[in-house]
Amino acid sequence: MKQSVFTVIVLIISLATGFIIWTQLPAYLQEGGPLVGVLIALLVMLAAYILERVFTLRKARGTASIQSFFKKVVEYIKQGNYEGAMAACDKQRGSCANVLRAGIERYSQIRENSSMGTEKRLSETQRAIDEANALEVPLLERNLIALSTIASIATMTGLLGTTIGMIRAFNATGHAQGGVIDATSLATGISEALVNTAGGLVNAIIGIVAYNFFVNKVDSFNYTVDEAAYEVVQLLKAKESGS
Repeated sequence: MKQSVFTVIVLIISLATGFIIWTQLPAYLQEGGPLVGVLIALLVMLAAYILERVFTLRKARGTASIQSFFKKVVEYIKQGNYEGAMAACDKQRGSCANVLRAGIERYSQIRENSSMGTEKRLSETQRAIDEANALEVPLLERNLIALSTIASIATMTGLLGTTIGMIRAFNATGHAQGGVIDATSLATGISEALVNTAGGLVNAIIGIVAYNFFVNKVDSFNYTVDEAAYEVVQLLKAKESGS
């Protein structure tokens, strides 16, 4: 599914869900006004993007442990069994496997090419790895900006609701009849302010924590892929030197 289509679907479903839930909330939460529905919608969007990131990163890890997979690939390369190494990558089906497969496949195609020297073959292999990695990284980092953006929007939305609530509270104070303040209007304004503040903070906390968690996961995963790719290139370089 295209990213733009996914975003539109999530936005529509979240807004509909947010306002439906808002109408079912207790009266004291409904006093927060329509912005509470917006905050609920943002919370639903956060949940959708978090689930998407969890499934994507789980898929990127592949079907088996990266460490055990890499050991198999190294053994195949040491044996000169490049078909076996590519088959192991196909079986793993993760981002690391995709990157390594691109390099191994390219090397297997040019290793018998007498018109290429060792440095040329290795540079071509590295180029194939870099190109494959450039395709994988955006998939791993997709929607991370959305998480931080939603956290920021939720904070501003909560602040807007807080401001509107306080305006209503002070308005009730300013229009007191005969020096008697309308306690109901005052309480409603303060309640609206506090409900929106709480909603904005909840969204912001979840969004920021999720963003930092997934950024750390992606950075760690990218480091693992880079390290594995470097080891493969060095192994191929050693084989070239020994051949």
